[in-house]
Amino acid sequence: MIGEFIDGPLWIFALTVFIIGVIWRVGSIVLSGVRTDLAEPKGSAGSGAFRTLFSRFIPQRTVTKRGKLQLIAGYSFHLGLFALLFFAQPHIDFFAQRITGFSWIAMPYWAFIVSAELAFAGLIFLWLYRLLNPVTRLLSDLDDHIGAILVFLVMLSGCLALAQSFEALRLLHLLLAELLLLYFPFSKLMHAFTFVMSRGYTGATMGRKGVNA
Repeated sequence: MIGEFIDGPLWIFALTVFIIGVIWRVGSIVLSGVRTDLAEPKGSAGSGAFRTLFSRFIPQRTVTKRGKLQLIAGYSFHLGLFALLFFAQPHIDFFAQRITGFSWIAMPYWAFIVSAELAFAGLIFLWLYRLLNPVTRLLSDLDDHIGAILVFLVMLSGCLALAQSFEALRLLHLLLAELLLLYFPFSKLMHAFTFVMSRGYTGATMGRKGVNA
């Protein structure tokens, strides 16, 4: 009974809340509008937005000097999680059956292991740094910790469910993923979508002023 609920109604409800929540958050930002800039433009807002969107993926020299470990951990976690989410065979099969209706080429098993290790190592380091560094500890709130814990539990339960020996492990992984979907739109995890808008707005504003940001 519980398994059928997790596999069916709860999954549909969580996915619906996630989609509507993301659209609502993004839409509220777009509809809020921006102030009219009456100053004479000195550059292109469009090219500034495009340039900043991609240039921010390359860290500044000050960051590479003072925060190398955080930088490596951040890229390890985000790239590893992206690979696991979209190129692990179990996830591809799940997406094909329940969302997309089609599949794509999965990464080999060794790449899955490497991606998982990078994602786990990066997340654990970043979370410990948030807890132990006096500055980041003061800047962090409950939302930061809940998001990190949920992501960690989803990843951990997913690795345990790979053995496919117990149906309960698969259901646990799915349940935790559903909880993450429900929490996602109302948390700072929304930066997975809003970073594009934030960078674009900053780049457009600076680009119009003729500043290479």
